[in-house]
Amino acid sequence: MTKAHQRPAKAQESSRPHGLTAPPALFAEADFAEVDGHRVRYRVTGSGPPTVLLHGLGRSLEDWEPLRAALSGHRVLAIDLAGFGHSHPLPDPQLGSLAGHVMRTLDVLGVTPAVHLVGNSLGGAVAMRLAADAPARVTSLALAGSAGFGHQVTWALRVLDLPLLWRLLLRPDENTARSTERALFYDPAFATPERVALAHKLSQRPGAARTLRRIAADLGSLRGVRPGWRRDLLAETARLGIPTLVAWGTHDRILPAGHLVNAAAALPGARTHLFPRTGHLPQIEQAEQFAALLTGFWDGLKAD
Repeated sequence: MTKAHQRPAKAQESSRPHGLTAPPALFAEADFAEVDGHRVRYRVTGSGPPTVLLHGLGRSLEDWEPLRAALSGHRVLAIDLAGFGHSHPLPDPQLGSLAGHVMRTLDVLGVTPAVHLVGNSLGGAVAMRLAADAPARVTSLALAGSAGFGHQVTWALRVLDLPLLWRLLLRPDENTARSTERALFYDPAFATPERVALAHKLSQRPGAARTLRRIAADLGSLRGVRPGWRRDLLAETARLGIPTLVAWGTHDRILPAGHLVNAAAALPGARTHLFPRTGHLPQIEQAEQFAALLTGFWDGLKAD
């Protein structure tokens, strides 16, 4: 991976560890690159086999900070997906265009070896789409609470299909940010003031609500997650034979844990894991355990 193309001012640093008792600074230290005329925010740390982390709908690379800090022996690249965090939006924000943009970001950053892809929620679907489109670029898939394995989804995303209501629901509001953060975790203590402030800040970015709504509408409706793209993507992913790990939290209120059963059926060769007393973001709520799970999964690939 190359060095940063542009380096912004460093975020305020904290000497405290990440996690429940010590949340991260509002924005992580990161870099920017120009990809197809669009600014992409990313963070690269460590050395070793390249690992790419892809966050969920309306989120940012900050969601990976606890896991990134717990991983060792890997070159870790976390990316703000196009239109989220501090990355510029695409004119056609759909699953395929997001995956293609991630692939071109890897090209710009000089990431030529095949990578371990780790995706959460929307990021899991983006990871599968990228693997299906360019299997030679992917060593393994690790999907945490990933979209694509069932039609059930939180009502808060379903109602974004309503023409007028979505503008009201996605209007930047600190109380909305607080309730959204709390819904992501089993333990509400993880919805720290810093994470609420970050979510509120990101929701105020110009175009953030429109990008979120367009992608949500592309993938789902008032009835839930659309079946067409799920069926096709899972069939393509199953044919790839890429080593895959699927993990879920027992108390995921965004995409229910029952989807893990669907994942095992759709990807019979995949390894599965269920985190107890965990919500939609195991990379935060179970950072150390998730890092150990990933490391064991990757070490097993070397043995094979």
